[in-house]
Amino acid sequence: MRRSEDLNSVISEIREIVLSRLDMSRDIPEEDIRKEIRREILRISRNTNFSVDERLSIERGVFNSLRKLDLLQDLLDDDDVTEIMINGRDNIFIEKNGSLRRINKEFSSDEKLNDIIQQIVAMNNQMVNESSPIVDTRLPDGSRVNIVLPPVSVGAPTVTIRRFPKDPFTIEKLIKNNSMSIEIADFLKTLIRARYNLFISGGTGSGKTTLLNALTEFIPKGERVITIEDSAELQIRGVDNLVRLEARAVTLEGKLEVTIRDLVKSSLRMRPDRIIIGECRSGEALEMLQACNTGHDGSLSTGHANSSEDMISRLETMVLMGMDLPLDAIRRQIASGIDFFVHISRMRDRSRKLVSIDEVVGVVDGLVKLRNIYRMEEKNGEAVWIKTGEILHREKLERMK
Repeated sequence: MRRSEDLNSVISEIREIVLSRLDMSRDIPEEDIRKEIRREILRISRNTNFSVDERLSIERGVFNSLRKLDLLQDLLDDDDVTEIMINGRDNIFIEKNGSLRRINKEFSSDEKLNDIIQQIVAMNNQMVNESSPIVDTRLPDGSRVNIVLPPVSVGAPTVTIRRFPKDPFTIEKLIKNNSMSIEIADFLKTLIRARYNLFISGGTGSGKTTLLNALTEFIPKGERVITIEDSAELQIRGVDNLVRLEARAVTLEGKLEVTIRDLVKSSLRMRPDRIIIGECRSGEALEMLQACNTGHDGSLSTGHANSSEDMISRLETMVLMGMDLPLDAIRRQIASGIDFFVHISRMRDRSRKLVSIDEVVGVVDGLVKLRNIYRMEEKNGEAVWIKTGEILHREKLERMK
């Protein structure tokens, strides 16, 4: 097998020849393009003996560069790749099976990378340029894409693609991966069924959305559920009466922005049994708390934080971004609206684990007080979950009986 650099050189050579022969501005059938590519591979093979795998790799590489997303396409076709990080045309990293590594591939030129970037944003009728150098968009398969161009990204464009599994993680898979114990899963099932309001916190890449998605399997089938997200990522199954709402940025046609706050306000008029907000980042935290405080029990959301305690501080800040309220009033909204904080973390070995479940006791001495119910500890290199207390507020549990 030849080095990938050699194959990349052949791919670039054949690509230029095919481009010179075909008018790619026309709607050329896929098979006609592949025939041209194969003819060139056959010509080059007279002097260089390629293996069958190498020929297929060359054909795929040339075709992807002409009709798809170039070298990105192979990465997107690999279900084990969960993150793609492009730091310029020749500095590309991926996360695969939980491991981060650099790949030995590069775009043929800076212009090619820029062409791919424009192709990605055009899929959703968006725009990115020097005047507007940052954009969040997504691919047709739902993968989340962040793009930052120079001069904001110094030296070269950056593209970060977060991918989501075709088969979402279930609670059973999380238990199998030792992200939580069976006892923890049963406890969370009880909380969901009893319609407690849960808030999941964790750092970037800790698995907040994965856990949120898995928890939705405990929602009774007869309920009306409304999901609200910046970019639709949740893959809820088993709920027939499901409404999915997605925020919208300003488009090229001048269509107005629709924010998470707008969607939360609208959802309250849609007769929801539960509201699920994919992630609170800003002023929408105020609407989320108001929904939790106005009879929409069983609501779920997530947010970035290093612990449950930190999440409370972040929620206070986010509410203040939406409205200037007295801090005491915000804390009372948090204490009465959220019943439990569930914190998940990414460990040193790159695994993701639920590390604590904390019940909100109330406002004590002017601060939101938490009471730990479960916490994770490491014993002999293994994660174990220890029960540290019982549920204090049992009113919702009593209603289940």
